[in-house]
Amino acid sequence: MRNFGFLGGGLIGLANGLFGGGGGMIAVPVLRAQGRDARHAHAAAIAVMLPASALSAAVYALRGYLSLSLLLPVLLGAVAGGLLGARLLFLSSSKGAALLFSAVMLAAGVRMVLP
Repeated sequence: MRNFGFLGGGLIGLANGLFGGGGGMIAVPVLRAQGRDARHAHAAAIAVMLPASALSAAVYALRGYLSLSLLLPVLLGAVAGGLLGARLLFLSSSKGAALLFSAVMLAAGVRMVLP
């Protein structure tokens, strides 16, 4: 995992396009394995996910899967949540950010498996 490069980016984009998100869940651990602290890994993951998400959204929109009536309220909430989350990340320690990220990943995984 030391050489992130094109292959790592491809896996991130694949997960994002296939699952409608989730590339950041791959990007953060890969970047952490390269020795980045949690805050740098999260910031880089977000920067990588913006163009990947925009491209995936365009493909979904062209195929008719994007509901504009759902998009606006969710987009506004996501922007507000993103601003708050970025501010909170700077207030947390790198270890605290890593623990919180791990807890959210675990909870998401458990939720996906349980009915």
